[in-house]
Amino acid sequence: MPSSPKSYSSYARQSAAFSSRRSAFIIVASAVLVGFLIGTVAFLRPIKGYRCLSPHPRSVRVVWEHASGGGGSHGVANRHKVMGFVGVQTGFGSVGRRASLRKTWFPSDRQGLERLEEATGLAFRFIIGRTSDKAKMSALQKEVAEYDDFIQLDIQEEYSKLPYKTLAFFKAAYALFDAEFYVKADDDIYLRPDRLSLLLAKERSHSQTYIGCMKKGPVFTDPKLKWYEPLSHLLGKDYFLHAYGTIYTLSADVVSSLVALRNDSFRMFSNEDVTIGAWMLAMNVNHENNLELCASDCTATSIAVSDIPKCSD
Repeated sequence: MPSSPKSYSSYARQSAAFSSRRSAFIIVASAVLVGFLIGTVAFLRPIKGYRCLSPHPRSVRVVWEHASGGGGSHGVANRHKVMGFVGVQTGFGSVGRRASLRKTWFPSDRQGLERLEEATGLAFRFIIGRTSDKAKMSALQKEVAEYDDFIQLDIQEEYSKLPYKTLAFFKAAYALFDAEFYVKADDDIYLRPDRLSLLLAKERSHSQTYIGCMKKGPVFTDPKLKWYEPLSHLLGKDYFLHAYGTIYTLSADVVSSLVALRNDSFRMFSNEDVTIGAWMLAMNVNHENNLELCASDCTATSIAVSDIPKCSD
């Protein structure tokens, strides 16, 4: 089984030594409701404001406003301060995966999440959209009530909408958390939060950073294939350098730029990792390649492994 949250305290001390800018992370229950939905949302719109739901909420339902102007952090205040926020992307068919994570590295109660946050400077939530299936929504609400560890986005939860969900995630995370880094992770990985904390705590000379396990590969032009790209004519035969979608990190400066732009100014490719990679090419970011984020097995240095059973013991 993975180390208990208390064992992360030694790592936290090491993390603090990396930078005098790292302050003690205060555990403050933080949750907000962002904007209100007006009309049918074709593209997710920027955040306008929020209000507290209760004195100590964890799970949050983020509702996007239909607006025509630019974004930014209008009305955003009292964001919860952490070194990094990790959004674990999940769906309605991933109940078993969430159960596996809660039995391994993702704490299954509020106190565990708070201890992990205190020790590593990282906050964790599951990120999920919505569905028209009332039974699935009802089951989700029961899970939310039991574990209180979700951010719910007002966007249809489906594979073809992953680029839109990802943009919604970063905008919601930026509104809710005042973090130095924002991490997108999938729900089928085994993660070592202590090692991720040390990676993010390293000093960097470039304020706009894109950290991931970088790759290139052929563009899929066959409509029968899962990763078919309808806009392949814009890309050529091979993809540009971009991070695997299982887990990657954007620094606060990068995310703030995404928040400031209109949603309909972004080109959305079929695949979420390619979409993010394209945006990073358009920005002055530093691509930081770290193969420990896509390790093939659990080792003394692996940060994330895309196979929970290999590491769960």
